[in-house]
Amino acid sequence: MIRRLLRWSPLAPATVLLLLFLAGPVGYCGYLAVTDTQLTGQESASFVGLANFRHALADPEFRNAVLLTLVFTVVSALLGQNTLGLALAGLLRRASRPVRTVTGAVVITAWVLPEIVAGFLLYTFFERRGTLNAVLAWLHLPTQDWLFALPILAVSFANVWRGTAFSMLVYSAALAEIPQEVTESAEVDGAGGLRRLWHITLPMIRRSIGTNLMLNTLQTLSVFGLIWALTRGGPGNRSQTLPVFMYDQAFVKSLIGYGTAVALLLLVVGALFSAVYLRLLREEV
Repeated sequence: MIRRLLRWSPLAPATVLLLLFLAGPVGYCGYLAVTDTQLTGQESASFVGLANFRHALADPEFRNAVLLTLVFTVVSALLGQNTLGLALAGLLRRASRPVRTVTGAVVITAWVLPEIVAGFLLYTFFERRGTLNAVLAWLHLPTQDWLFALPILAVSFANVWRGTAFSMLVYSAALAEIPQEVTESAEVDGAGGLRRLWHITLPMIRRSIGTNLMLNTLQTLSVFGLIWALTRGGPGNRSQTLPVFMYDQAFVKSLIGYGTAVALLLLVVGALFSAVYLRLLREEV
């Protein structure tokens, strides 16, 4: 028994920190979610059980936020960042050193910018008098207020612009691990670029793809500052994803209990995505 305790003792500090800074706040959020706690105008909170969760599941605004969160995640993370990151990683392998240096610097600069700074930069790009409309007008193409006409697609593009560098770095490392002899043998056998990609490259980096998808999805589910800087969830609620909806309920409308219940439901959504990806990452027997 003592030997077993000594074996686990190096993990004790990390375990204490996890309990203190992770399990503790999550437990307190669980307490708030079953009360009617408000920021202002309330003398004391009352226990309401699962009423906040039932209200969320029946709330049309919550269901709209869930739908927009799925659209935002699929478009910007699963399709945008993942696909563009793989394409950039593949193209940079064949590019000259100056091109790799310049392209990598530009893409990574967008990634390291603070989320709120990136949001304001993209706002100047999509705004009615911004860069995109200026370019379209110069090309004699129709212009429009993109943040009003297509808000969820605009914020999805902004997230792609900011987050693609991570996928590019992951796939660059994965592609570097593919033996050159395998690719050369496929070329000798007459396999074209698409066949090599489908039958050699993708299967050999399958685990990197799964890991990248999981991390991108979890990061995208929690995006708040970028959307808040661009649209604040508007116009109306047409770009109000779950983090923005949660903030609006908890800190704008002062419904802390209800907002915390929404936060826990978002945590469940992230856990479901993680479970699916981890299942796919399991090695085949």
